[in-house]
Amino acid sequence: MKKHALKLFTLAMVFTLVLAACGGNNSNNNTANNANNSGSNTATEDNNSAAGSDAGKTIKLAYVAWDSEIASTNVIKTVLETKLDMDVELMQVDAGPMWSGIANGSADAMVAGWLPSTHQSYLDEYKDDVVDLGPNLDGTKTGLVVPTYMDITSIEDLLNSEVGEQVDYTITGIEPGAGIMMATETALTEYGLEDWTLLESSSAAMAKELESAYNDEEPIIVTGWTPHWKFAKFDLKYLEDPKGVYGGAEQIHTVVRKGLEEDLPQAYKVLDQFEWTPADMEAVMIEIFDGATPEDAAANWVEANEDKVNEWLK
Repeated sequence: MKKHALKLFTLAMVFTLVLAACGGNNSNNNTANNANNSGSNTATEDNNSAAGSDAGKTIKLAYVAWDSEIASTNVIKTVLETKLDMDVELMQVDAGPMWSGIANGSADAMVAGWLPSTHQSYLDEYKDDVVDLGPNLDGTKTGLVVPTYMDITSIEDLLNSEVGEQVDYTITGIEPGAGIMMATETALTEYGLEDWTLLESSSAAMAKELESAYNDEEPIIVTGWTPHWKFAKFDLKYLEDPKGVYGGAEQIHTVVRKGLEEDLPQAYKVLDQFEWTPADMEAVMIEIFDGATPEDAAANWVEANEDKVNEWLK
């Protein structure tokens, strides 16, 4: 009986030691697991912080179908999608609906406000309902453009009937309602060119007409603006504007809806800090002209200009 009792006592002690050992292992495992989980959570938090609080949210960008604005809007779209993990919806509209859309909140932002001349009437109308974040590009210009092989230098030269007959008294324009179209209508009145026709078309159609005429060295007059790829592809010149109808040098502004800073703070910050040069914009436009999609051209530029993009992300 004593031997049996001793054997039972020994087994009990062994069992107790095994349990203690297992408990120690579980404790160590739990500590290790907790440490791993803590590290994982920290990494997740860092990733979430890097992605930003706007990740997964949608932002609507309005733009006009000018080659310049196609370039800039797609670059901003690429940055918001790849750097902030946002969903970006593009809204191609005319200038009037672009501004009214920002004002009424149906669009969130645009990087296509030509000021102080081309879009000034829209800013005057909607200034109390939008937020102007200032220029994203300096050094723009608008006016009437002709190939350098045409022997005219000023809008006043269009009063010459010989010049009018060469182009059938027609100026090839872009979308109706665009600021440059309204300025050109004013120019026709100011310069006494009421017999002339301002042909409404689109930015793309105007460029094709210009290319066709240029290749055949035929006379043509178009509404033009800088930056634009056509100045890199063709030898062109602005007609002098002694009456100052088109104004001087302009800037392209970023304009957003009220409340965007509170709703999408990091997207707002990127839009506020977005700034580039005419050469930057023209690089994207030329790549599109040469056959790349706007998305691919924008992605290529963003990849090649990481330092500049990082400035927008600060």
